[in-house]
Amino acid sequence: MDHALHRGETYVDSPPHDLFTRLRREEPVVWQEMDGEPGYWAVLRHADVVHVAKNSDVFSATEGGVVIENLEPAGLEQMRDMLLAMDPPRHTAYRRPLAPEFKARVIAEMEGRIRTITREILDRTDALGSDIEFVHDVCAHLPSQVIGELMGLPREDWAAIHAMAEQNSGGQDPDIADEAERGGSSVDMAMYGIAFAGKRREMPVQGDLTDLLLGDEFDGKQMTDIDFGRFFVQLVTAGNDTTRTMLSGGLHALLEHPEQMQMLREDSSLIPSAVEEILRWANPLHYFRRTAMADVELGGAAIKTGDKVAMIYTSANRDEDVFEDSQQFDITRDPNHHLSFGIATHFCLGVHLARLEGRIFFEEVLARWPSIELNGVPKRQQSNLNNSLKKLPVRVG
Repeated sequence: MDHALHRGETYVDSPPHDLFTRLRREEPVVWQEMDGEPGYWAVLRHADVVHVAKNSDVFSATEGGVVIENLEPAGLEQMRDMLLAMDPPRHTAYRRPLAPEFKARVIAEMEGRIRTITREILDRTDALGSDIEFVHDVCAHLPSQVIGELMGLPREDWAAIHAMAEQNSGGQDPDIADEAERGGSSVDMAMYGIAFAGKRREMPVQGDLTDLLLGDEFDGKQMTDIDFGRFFVQLVTAGNDTTRTMLSGGLHALLEHPEQMQMLREDSSLIPSAVEEILRWANPLHYFRRTAMADVELGGAAIKTGDKVAMIYTSANRDEDVFEDSQQFDITRDPNHHLSFGIATHFCLGVHLARLEGRIFFEEVLARWPSIELNGVPKRQQSNLNNSLKKLPVRVG
């Protein structure tokens, strides 16, 4: 049955949590028709999403990519060179050289720098006055600057790179990317990455992530400039978009639950737990796709070889079998087995960085502004993939 889960318009007011709740009970792996191409299986229960994620031999990220819309051959080829669309053993070979750079101990050394960046952003925000658009005036700047510094990107390019990243993932929303721009931003970003790689090969070693990517071997060979360009698209889009979404969605959740914001003001040690609940409650991505490589039964559904399968994190994160009072926002929730960072092979490489950025951001925002309140109606992105706000008008004081 078609519940329009593939249409961006379905998510504009809010994710369809009532529908997800009913389907988890009645049809937890449900077929969704699509316009003009084969449909897909939406996997809605936590345990089933974990099963799909853990069995990459049966459910491939590479075969059809990670979005439910079938890509043109050139687009699919580009996606397959991104870490998120590689299956083992290639995924393992590409991830291994990067993993040490993202270890908790290494990321923890960035705390001072991230705090300084956050305070500088809030200083600039204060200069705008008390009425601000929180998504772009505040949240967008932190991940842009952090990924910019990690990769050694020229400061004067950060804003343009962030705009490309937002268009990459916001292509279903006419306010973010018009028809002519759709798909073009990822090409533009790859071209930027290719040119940047060429320049960096002529420069002395800087000791940043770009040097690692250009100097190390991945799957037995060094990256070409084109390889780097494709990899660059994923690293920068993921580093920008999901973190901006976590920060803005997090403040929105706290504004909707003022008693919990007050708890954080009174006890900042609750912030790491609040960040986890923000990630569960307002997960930045609705889903990722896999393609079935064999006939398989899952959740009562007979999935055929070649079928698209979507792991719906927005539903799994509210599964009653895993989360007590699953529809309640609770910053003290423990344990909190949300799936917003994925699980198994594709568990998010940047998990420690995202958690650190979230903790420092909310520590600094709550310390800076004793009063934060909504000052207008928040607007959500029209997207079946991104669970994002595009506007969050607030008044601070």
